[in-house]
Amino acid sequence: MALNKVSRRAKIKRRIRKKVFGTTAIPRLSVFRSNKQIYAQVIDDLTGKTIASIGSLKIDEAQKVNKIEQASIVGKKIAEKAISVGVQAVVFDRNGYLYHGRIKSLADSAREGGLKF
Repeated sequence: MALNKVSRRAKIKRRIRKKVFGTTAIPRLSVFRSNKQIYAQVIDDLTGKTIASIGSLKIDEAQKVNKIEQASIVGKKIAEKAISVGVQAVVFDRNGYLYHGRIKSLADSAREGGLKF
């Protein structure tokens, strides 16, 4: 049975979320990618609270560059926000997306920004 793109991603996402869980000490860095923007949030799954979040839509400089550079900017900003609230290490949740392109760019720049995966 052939799956469409959305249901295939949902299936992969469920498989990933079985294993990836964020705690207060090591929260989950979740990524959402739309066609034009990219968003990241740091989530504590024990309390169900979002600790820090950022999206490329809120960053003016991210609107003037291509999407991979946009993801890199968002990765740096989420690392800054997470470190400012006391988060040093995270568990990366790629949310069903393949780990290349924009997702990889965001993850690499978040590592450069000081987050440990």
